[in-house]
Amino acid sequence: RRKEEKEGRCPQAEREPPLPAKEKEEDELHLAKRRKVLCSDFAAITSSDVAVARSFLADNDWHLQRALNAYFEPPLEEEDVEKAAAGGVQPAHPGPGSCIDLTGVATTSNAGVNSADSRQQEDDSSFSLITWNVDGLDLGNLKERARGICSYLALYSPDVVFLQEVVQQHLRLLEMKASSYTVIPGNIDGYFTVIMLKKSRVKILKHEIIPFPTTSMMRNLLVVHVSISGNELCLMTSHLESTKDHSKERMKQLQIVLNKMQKESESTTVIFGGDTNLRDSEVAKLGNLPNNIMDIWEFLGKPQHCRYTWDTYSNTNLNAEYKCKLRFDRVYLRPAADGGHIIPRSMDLIGLEKLDCGRFPSDHWGLLCKFDVIL
Repeated sequence: RRKEEKEGRCPQAEREPPLPAKEKEEDELHLAKRRKVLCSDFAAITSSDVAVARSFLADNDWHLQRALNAYFEPPLEEEDVEKAAAGGVQPAHPGPGSCIDLTGVATTSNAGVNSADSRQQEDDSSFSLITWNVDGLDLGNLKERARGICSYLALYSPDVVFLQEVVQQHLRLLEMKASSYTVIPGNIDGYFTVIMLKKSRVKILKHEIIPFPTTSMMRNLLVVHVSISGNELCLMTSHLESTKDHSKERMKQLQIVLNKMQKESESTTVIFGGDTNLRDSEVAKLGNLPNNIMDIWEFLGKPQHCRYTWDTYSNTNLNAEYKCKLRFDRVYLRPAADGGHIIPRSMDLIGLEKLDCGRFPSDHWGLLCKFDVIL
C-alpha cells in the first residue's frame, strides 16, 4: 500500500508552477525569521548569547541539532585542559558521534514546563498545536526519524499534537519519551493516527473514534473533547484517503468530518487537523467549507512560506522522479458561537532540516499553529 499511496500522489498533471518572483521576497523574509527563532532556541538551550548561537548555526548550515552537538562537544585539546583543571575528572558531555537529545533539554518553548505557576499567564493566553504525517510506512531509518519527531516535539513543546501514519515503533517511543503527554491512538493495528495532550495544560474529558465505513485504507476520525484555559474544545484528526484515484472516497470522508464539526455544541470550539490529501478542486466540489468553518491557512492570509506541506522539490525522502508541491496537510477551525475565544495567530512549517542519517523526519513537513486565547 505504501507504493500505491506515495507514488500515486503526484502525477505529472498535478505539477505546481514555479513560485512567482514576487513571492521570493516573502520567502527570504521567512528564512530570516526562521533563523532568528533558531538562534533564540540555541541560546536558550546552551545559555549562550545570540552571537554565539548565530556562529555555531552558520557553521553547521543552520541545522540546530548539529550546531548543538558542535557546541557541547569541545575539541580534544580543550577536553584535555578541562580534565587536567578538574583534577582528572572527565567532563560531563556527550562522547564523539553522539547526538544531543532535545527531549532532555529545555528550550524557549519548554523551559520550566514542570513549573506551572511561572508560566500560568502565558499558558492561559495562548496555546499551540502541531499536526504532522510522520510517514511510519517508510521503514527506512524509522528509528532515527522517530527520534527526530520526538526532538521537534520537545523543542516546540506544543499543547496539542495530531500525528498521522503512526506505527507501533512510533507509539512505543512516544509513550516512553513523552511522559508529560497523554497519548491517545486512533487504532493499534497497522498504521493509525494519534492525538497527544500536554498533561499540565489540557484536561481530557472524553474521546471517540468515528469509522469511515467505505475506506479501503484503514482510515477513521479520532475525536477528543478537552478543556484548555477554561475553554471547551473538540479536537479532531484524520488521515483522509490517499491518491488521486480515491478522490470520491476522500470527499465522502471530508463530508463526515465537516458534519461532525458542525454537530458539536455551539459553546465548543472545534479544531480539525491532519493529512487531508485534499486538492482545492475537491473542496470546491463540495461547495467549499461551511460558512462557520475556516481554513486557518486562508484565515491567516494564505502565507506562502507554509503553503506546501508535500514538496518533492525540497523533501528528498522519497527520491521521487516527479516534482510537485501540494497543500495536503490542513487545519480547520469552527469557533464557538458566543465569540472568538480562540483566534489563530500564526502557522509555520517544521521538520525542514535533515537528520544525521541524511533524511528528513518525514516526507511531509509538519505544521505548527499558534492560537491566542481571549480570556
